[in-house]
Amino acid sequence: MTTKRALVTGANGFLGRHVAKIFSDNDFTVSGIGHGKWERSEWEPWGLSYWKPCSITLEAVSSFIQKPDVIVHCAGSGSVGFSLANPMQDFEKTVSTTLTLLEYVRLSAPESAFVYPSSAAVYGSVDSLPISEVIPPAPVSPYGVHKKIAEDLICSYANHFSVKAVITRFFSLYGPGLKKQLLWDICTKAENGNIQFNGTGNEIRDWLHVRDAARLLFILSSHAQTAPLVINGGSGRATTVGEIVIEILEKMGIEDSPKFSQVLIRGDPKGYLADIRAARGYGWKPEISLEDGIDEYIRWYRSGAR
Repeated sequence: MTTKRALVTGANGFLGRHVAKIFSDNDFTVSGIGHGKWERSEWEPWGLSYWKPCSITLEAVSSFIQKPDVIVHCAGSGSVGFSLANPMQDFEKTVSTTLTLLEYVRLSAPESAFVYPSSAAVYGSVDSLPISEVIPPAPVSPYGVHKKIAEDLICSYANHFSVKAVITRFFSLYGPGLKKQLLWDICTKAENGNIQFNGTGNEIRDWLHVRDAARLLFILSSHAQTAPLVINGGSGRATTVGEIVIEILEKMGIEDSPKFSQVLIRGDPKGYLADIRAARGYGWKPEISLEDGIDEYIRWYRSGAR
């Protein structure tokens, strides 16, 4: 039996590592490309057979002699804040890399399935929850705009050049290894005795564990098509930022109530909750509860992550 091959961009990143692992666990030979110093002893446990530390260029991806059956494009920007501070860099990280990979598929690997982890940020501020895939995108941050442009490019290459693709719009991903965003912020502030937070605390979010996210990408990879699927990736459970903050502070032994600035964060919509009926239709469902995921994250943080 011929072993299938997967190429994971950003394989050294938070989501990319878990994507590489699940493809490897399902008998794929996995190659990775991206930035970061990563020794063989570090990348082999994540299921990689080869790691190429470099930027994503046509020359770099064309150097892989064996064409991948699946490309999962996990590289790119992952922060609204970064996009506001560095819009041009955010564009290059998200849009330019996507275009490069699509050109590679068009020119050199037309049989490859292209799997793209997008973001719920493309939806912008919505009037009602949960958010289904049919809601027209209206991003309110450069990050969301750039993700939408990347999606449009994927659909264009699928339409004009028969690239097989699937797009997954992830909501709030979390899990051990993520050293940014809300859970990391809460843990570091709790450790330092600082319980001041931005926003109102009433912002609604939908949290999905990174292993559940990687599993969804793996399942959907076999459904890539020239009329690209667009699928939400979330838990389908609404939780306020305040609830998350209080739960983590309590678990870390902080009894005082958190303080919120009451100032809305720029580019940060008030409410996100995924309609996940489409994802469930492919036999997927979240398996890690938010409670268990938070406990795991705190254990990881206390184990010396900082």
